[in-house]
Amino acid sequence: MAIIEVDALTKRYPLPSGKGGTFLAVNGISLRIRAGEIYGILGPNGAGKTTTLEMLEGLTDIDSGTARIDGIDVKADPYAVKKIIGVQLQANEYFDSVSLTELLELFAALYNRKVDPLELLDRVNLRDKANAKPASLSGGQKQRFSIACALVNEPKVLFLDEPTTGLDPQAKHNLWDLVRELNHDGMTIVLTTHNMEEAETLCGRIAIMDHGEIVAEDSPEALIMKYAPEPPRAPLHGDIEDVFLALTGHALRD
Repeated sequence: MAIIEVDALTKRYPLPSGKGGTFLAVNGISLRIRAGEIYGILGPNGAGKTTTLEMLEGLTDIDSGTARIDGIDVKADPYAVKKIIGVQLQANEYFDSVSLTELLELFAALYNRKVDPLELLDRVNLRDKANAKPASLSGGQKQRFSIACALVNEPKVLFLDEPTTGLDPQAKHNLWDLVRELNHDGMTIVLTTHNMEEAETLCGRIAIMDHGEIVAEDSPEALIMKYAPEPPRAPLHGDIEDVFLALTGHALRD
C-alpha cells in the first residue's frame, strides 16, 4: 500500500536576475512509495532531488500536480502533513548554547508533545552526550542527533537529504545501521543521496532523477540487470554507479 502518492509534480524557479523566464526544476514526476520501505532518490547535482523532497515536506510550494502522504494532500493541508513526517535538519541549524536534551524538549514542544530525551538519544546511540552542546559533536554524531530531533513527533515517514555527506566510513556505516533499525521498526524512509553504495545497500527501490525527471525506477537489482553494461567489473553485472552513468551520462555537473 502506498503511503506517498505523487502525480505530475512540477516546480519552476525564476532564472537569475536580469535574464527573465523560468527553469523547470521538477518536471511532472509521478511516483508511489510503499509503507515500510526505504526509497532512494538518486541523481546528479541539479537533478531536482532536494526540490522534490522539499515539496513533499511542505517546505517549498507545489506549482502543479499533487502529493499525498498517508492520504493527506500536501498542498491543501501542509500543517497536517508536518505532524506525521520527520525531516532531518542540517547540523549547523541548531542553537549551540543549549544541550542536546534541551534541544529535544524544545523540538517536542513545537509539536505540543512531551518526550523522554534520554530515550530518543538512546535510539541514536547518543545517551552519553545528553548534556553536550551540538558544537562539541563529531560529524556523525551531529547527523544522528538530527535524526533524533526528527523523531520527536513519532513520524510515519522520515525524510533524509543526503544524510551521510562528509562522514568518514565508520560514521557512515553507523548511520546506515540506524536507518535500518528505524525501518525495521516500521518507519517509511525516503532519502536522497549521491552515494551509490548507500543507495544500493539501503534502498528497496530507487528512482534516478535527471533534469527534473525520473528516468528510471526499480529495485537496485532490477536496475542493474536492465541498464548496467556487460561485462563490468563485477562477475555478472555492474552496480548502481554503472546504471547511474548509463542513464545520466559522464558530463560534469555544476
